[in-house]
Formats: sequence, C-alpha cells, structure tokens
Amino acid sequence: MANKENKRILVIRLSALGDVAMTIPAIYSVAKTYPQHRFYVLTMAFCAKLFIHVPENITLCPVKDRKAVLEPIKGLKFDAVADLHNVMRSWKIDLRYLLRGVRVAMLDKKRSERHAITHQHKYTESKFTARYFDVFRRLGLPCEPQFDGLFDKKPTLPLQLTKPENEHWIGIAPFARYKNKTYPASQMQEVIALLNQTENVRVFLFGGRGEEKVTLESWTKELANVRCIAGSLQLHEELALMAWLDVMVSMDSANMHLASLAGVRVVSIWGGTAPACGFLGWWQQEGDALLTHCDCQPCTIAGTDECAKGDYHCMTTLTPSQVVDKLKNVIRTNDKK
Repeated sequence: MANKENKRILVIRLSALGDVAMTIPAIYSVAKTYPQHRFYVLTMAFCAKLFIHVPENITLCPVKDRKAVLEPIKGLKFDAVADLHNVMRSWKIDLRYLLRGVRVAMLDKKRSERHAITHQHKYTESKFTARYFDVFRRLGLPCEPQFDGLFDKKPTLPLQLTKPENEHWIGIAPFARYKNKTYPASQMQEVIALLNQTENVRVFLFGGRGEEKVTLESWTKELANVRCIAGSLQLHEELALMAWLDVMVSMDSANMHLASLAGVRVVSIWGGTAPACGFLGWWQQEGDALLTHCDCQPCTIAGTDECAKGDYHCMTTLTPSQVVDKLKNVIRTNDKK
C-alpha cells in the first residue's frame, strides 16, 4: 500500500480520552510519512478535540451518538482499516469492511502477556504506543515516530496568565478513575503544601468540574502559590497551559497522556498498575515513574477500587517528601539543559 497513491485509510479509536491521546503520535507520524494517503479518524466527539494542528491529510470523523457510530463515515469507501481499539464496537465496523474485501489490521492487546504481568509479575516492556505503530506496519505503512508534541511553539497562555522567567510551574492532576491508582488525598495535600513553601514555584491543580473542582478549591485555601484551574478551561486551553509547565504530576490516568502530548515531562505515581502494563506516556521516562515495587504490584492492568491486602500499601508507603524530592530533581535537571 505504501507505494500506491491516494488511498483512504479508516482509523478507529472511539474512546477513552487517555487512550485516544496515546494513538495521536502514531496517527500523526503515519500521516506525515505518507502524505499521498488520506486518514479518516473515527472517534467520539469529545475525544476529537485532542487533535490539534493535525496534518493536512487527516480528516476527523467525530461520533456524536454512540448508537450511530457509522454516521460520520456514511457513504465513504476505504482501502484499509486500522482498528486501534479492538473491542466489540470496533469489531462490527471491521467485519463490515472485511466482508467487502477491505484489508483490516487490529491492535494486538497481548492479553496473555498482560495476564503474566499481573499474575507472575514478569516486568516485560509492553508499550501501547509502539503497538499502534505496529497496526499501521501490518497494513504496509511502516513509519518512524515523527511527533514531538501538539505544539511547534509555545501556545498562548489561557486566563491571561504570564510566566515570570525565574518561576517554575508544576501541574498536579491528583485524580484517577480507580482508588488503587489514586495517591491518598491527605498525602497529596502534603505534597502541595510542601511545594507551596518552595521558592519560585507555582502549582496548578488540574481536575474535572463538580466534585473534583470543589475538592481542589478546598485544597488551595491559604496557599498563595497554588491555583485550582479545574473546570475553568476548555480542553485545548488545558493543553496550552500544560505546554508551559516545567513538570506535571499525575496518576496512571488520562492527564499523563495529555501532558505527554503537550511535550511536558511527567512524574507519574503508580499504585495497583505499573509502567510494565504498557501505559507509560509518550516519550516519558521510566525513571520518572514513582512506584514502591511491592511484591503484589501490579495487581491489575487498568485499575480497580479493590486491594487484596486491604491497605493500598503500594500507594500509602510512597511519602510526600519522596514525591517533592523527585519534582525538585526534575526541575534542576531541566534548568541545566
């Protein structure tokens, strides 16, 4: 396919936000490598907002209704399908085109390998970002990474913010979907308090609207150098602010992948999961992943609210001072560049 002109490739990754974010480096890279082809990205409408400064040969096909997934591509014909999701919803689309003789390649989720990681604790490198590139390779579209971030230059800061030259900005996204992926609130508050006392440091708290916003606003009380921006920005504005950070703190969550797209170094905190599960952010360093290496870690691939031991030892034994020391080390390293 690589040498043929003007082919149409359907790329499927419907959700979730963090998972769609992980596909972007591969999608942008293959589009840049093969400008003669057009790539149609089928994804949920809220995820489509992640696609900033897209290559000219990418067409977004946002799905507005889960019951009408095919509506955005109605009437379109494709020469190949890259299924970067590999779930029942995408299988139905795959089958539709397979029956028409269209070549389909699906994401290999390596389920047996994932089982081994959580049951035998064999820490084998297994990055999902690399597997997305492999899907295109199997369609005859091999490519090298051509993605350093969504922004070629620093974007305009939102909220009329300006960054003093000598100030270091740290973002903190303390929430995750599951309890065993979330650093305890009391310990995270201590991290924030310690950073608030650090000279030339400003902290931005990231989160969603509603309960998360209320929680984060309560954490900022009497902390002059900490600001809650949860619920205040559109997605593209959050990404723009992230691009100005010196470092981001996140769980094994979507915000790690959003910050990665913004080209920001991330100090990630891992509990029931681990980088070996394959979800480390794009271009992120394993040395920046904080985990306690408990004998039961990882106990899950994607997270859960349960802990077999009942005490979430993998999270509670990571001290706030360890997190702060790591952040200060990252800032010192960045300053030397």
